[in-house]
Order: sequence, then C-alpha cells, then structure tokens
Amino acid sequence: MTTPDQIVTRFAPSPTGYLHIGGARTALFNWLFARARGGKFLLRIEDTDRARSTPEATAAILKGMDWLGLDHDGEVISQFERAGRHAEVAHEMLAAGHAYKCFATQDEIQAFREEARAAGRSTLYRSPWRDADPASHPDAPFVIRLKAPREGNTVIRDQVQGDVTIRNDQLDDMICLRSDGSPTYMLAVVVDDHDMGVTHVIRGDDHLNNAARQIMVYSAMGWDEPVWAHIPLIHGPDGKKLSKRHGALGVEEYQAMGYPAAAMRNYLARLGWSHGDDEVFTDAQALEWFDLPGIGKSPARFDFKKLDNISGQHIGMMDSPALLAEVEGFLAATGAAPLQVQKKDVLLAALPCLKGGAKTLPQLIEKARFALHDRPIEPDEKASNALDDVSRGILKELTPHLQNASWDRDTLEGVLNALAAAHDTKFGKLAAPLRAALAGRAVSPSVFDMMLVLGRDETIARLDEASA
Repeated sequence: MTTPDQIVTRFAPSPTGYLHIGGARTALFNWLFARARGGKFLLRIEDTDRARSTPEATAAILKGMDWLGLDHDGEVISQFERAGRHAEVAHEMLAAGHAYKCFATQDEIQAFREEARAAGRSTLYRSPWRDADPASHPDAPFVIRLKAPREGNTVIRDQVQGDVTIRNDQLDDMICLRSDGSPTYMLAVVVDDHDMGVTHVIRGDDHLNNAARQIMVYSAMGWDEPVWAHIPLIHGPDGKKLSKRHGALGVEEYQAMGYPAAAMRNYLARLGWSHGDDEVFTDAQALEWFDLPGIGKSPARFDFKKLDNISGQHIGMMDSPALLAEVEGFLAATGAAPLQVQKKDVLLAALPCLKGGAKTLPQLIEKARFALHDRPIEPDEKASNALDDVSRGILKELTPHLQNASWDRDTLEGVLNALAAAHDTKFGKLAAPLRAALAGRAVSPSVFDMMLVLGRDETIARLDEASA
C-alpha cells in the first residue's frame, strides 16, 4: 500500500520502438527522485495505440531499463488493459455534469473550423451540445467531452518551469471517450496516475500543455493534483531536437558502442540537471544530490566527447570484477563469443593495468588483446617492422635471463635495462620488439605489465616464437 506521504513516480513509455535516450533520461530522473526518498518507481506501458504498439518494443524498453539498472516496483501496468476503468471515469464525470455527450460529426466540426477561419475567428471548436437538453439528444453516435471552464486561467505549478498560466478560453472541451467507447490518451493518463497513486509527474516538457487539460480532469473528479515537473528535451550538438541524424538514439546502441551502464547513468543525469560543477559522480552521490530544482529550463545538448570523458573516468573508477561483468555484458550485447574461464582469469588480472586511458569497452578490449589472444601471436604490419634480425637476436638473448629471474617489476626492469646497456642502447629501443612479441601491436600496455599478467612461461613462449 502507498502511504499518503510516500512519493510515487512513474515512467510511462509508448511501446512503438526502442527505449529512446530521452525516455531513458526521464526514467532515470523518476527513479532517482523516488529511490532517494524511500518512494516507489512504477512502470506503465502506454499501449493504447494498438496499430503501433508491439510486444517486441515493450521487451526492448524493459531490456534497456534492465541494462541501465532502473528497477521498478510492482508489476508492469498496461494502459490498454485498463480501458474499462477509463470509460468508467468518463461516465462518472458525465453523471456529475462535468462532461457531456457531443453528437457533432467530423464534417460538422470541419465546417465550423472553415467558417471560423474565413471569418477570422478562433478555430477552437465550441460544441453546440455542451448545454443542450438531454431530451434533444438524437439516437446517434456520440463522444464524451470534458466540460472545461470557459473563463479564467489554469495554472500549472511546475517544479522546473515555474508557474505556467494558460487562459481557459484557449482550451477546447477535450474528448475523453470516443464514439466507439474507447478512452483517449489524455483521460487515460490522469486515471492511471491517480489509481497508481502517482504523487510526482516528471516528464518531458512536450507534455506541458497537456497538463492544463489534465488538471481539469483532476478537478472534475475531486482528485489531488500531482506535483508537476516538465523537463526540457534533449537537443543534438547543433542545438536542434535530437534525431536520427545526430547518431545513436536507442539505449541498446550505446550499450553496443561499449559505454558502461554506470557511465550512461552519470551522463544522462547531467543532461539537464546539475549539482554545482560536479561532472563525474557515483550512483550513491546522484541519489544523495538529485532534486527537481537542479533541473534547468533550457534544452540539454548531447555531446559524445563529454560522454566519452565520463565513460573513461567510470572505467578507471570501477573495480576489476565489476569491469569484467561490463565486458561480458558488452560481448553478449554485440553477439561476440563469451569469454572462456581461463581468459576471464587472465583478463581479471590484467584489468588494473588496462583501464587507464580507455574511454569505452572496445578500447579496453583492444588494450587487453595481448591477454585474450592465444599463440601464435600475429603481429600487425607496424609491429612486424620492429622484429628485424637484430631485434630477434636480442629477444633470443633475453630468454635465458628470464628463466630464473624473480617475476616482479623491479627485477624485470633490471634484467631488461642490463640487456639494453650490454648492447649500448636504451630500454626504449627494446620496447618495440617486446610489444610486437607479446601483443602483436606497436601500441600496447607497458611491457612489464604484460609480462606480469602473462607470467613467466607464456612470456618466454611468446619471445621464443617471435625470435625464431
């Protein structure tokens, strides 16, 4: 049960596609607000558009939320399945005189608007059935319209936008129930939010005008109005509304690009909300700091450079088991082969020396190539150039020195520096052939890190192979 003072938020997406990045941010804001205050975070699928709603889209939304770690309370609510309840409320308003039957046909409404346009009047439809005597009602199809006030103002007291005043004479009598008996979205949203006990409606500011109409339903039913918070939309780097031309839009695409879930939560939280100058923070800090007044009124701009920077810092902050889990999730999301147990162990040992400088999981995996690939190591073209006859001879000479050396960084550094001195060169000259032998790349982690991760036997085996 919901107690009167318990905060309840909800995320209510339409299942017509993937979980859009803007929807994911809305879900995150609702989740943060409720979870930080011991409240409930509910999920409702607004699937009344039967032509466009699909089970696959619902599954994609749930999968995206699961990856982001946005757990919801209770069962997922289907708006479509509650159509009977929505109709019941429409008839309650009708019986109480807050709504009326409108028998106007589409042709009549169109004719009204064309006449008003020609006369230079408002095209806002004013139904002649609003105050008609029920005795005059024809035996014909009708819709149920809300009897909205014609005078005065409706004020939306918004936690983000401030007080927004809308003149009532600018609003028509909205349809609550269609002639086929199906409820409209505008009615369904209010009924669902009331029945679910939603105390705070946190959603995109493209719904701001809807709030004025929805407040009238709350008033007609004598229900408590929720706290409103309409957050600005996300724009692309060019300042225009985020669209396909700006790149990836679905949450699953960001997972497939290799951004850790914690980094996405951090970045999405910063899209339109701020806490001082803090850019990178943990979930615990986000839960402690997040509040509605911290949300700005201006649209946020999506910026891949900032996302990369935050992602890199989160990769650097993660402990190795958590980072390994992220890598495994990334491999599964992209259809790559899972890691074998032995490779997991090697990667786990390598992660502390790999995570610095990697901004995404693919970059991390590329740095881990030396640990994940089996012999024979196939060097790329640049690495092959470092394995000339002289370099091969030096690597062959190195092997006996490693056979009985203590396998720690200081000892290995001493062995390699001594070999370099014996050849009257600097260690840097040995680094390139060592990288080629151990990783098959001209750019790799520190040769000492690689040797320590690979161990004595594998290191010597790779050097023998490269110097043959």
